[in-house]
Amino acid sequence: MIGLALSIAFACLAAAFLLALFRLLAGPTRGDRILALDTMVIDAIALIILLGIHRTSTTYFEAALLLAMVGFVGTAAYCKFLLRGDIVE
Repeated sequence: MIGLALSIAFACLAAAFLLALFRLLAGPTRGDRILALDTMVIDAIALIILLGIHRTSTTYFEAALLLAMVGFVGTAAYCKFLLRGDIVE
């Protein structure tokens, strides 16, 4: 039963990742592209967590936490760059 749920979750994540990739490539504004990149980071985090559940390993959860922190800092820095034109004041 858990195998079926994992398979459905992997398929849904793949669809979400492809839709975010489409928005990244076809986004009319830079804000759309930032949102698409942030969504792709969230999809990658979910994929890592599902992989950890599938392989019953706790190492994947630590990797997902690190990716979440890096993704947040990257998104915040890119938004600040778009607003002010400079990251470091």
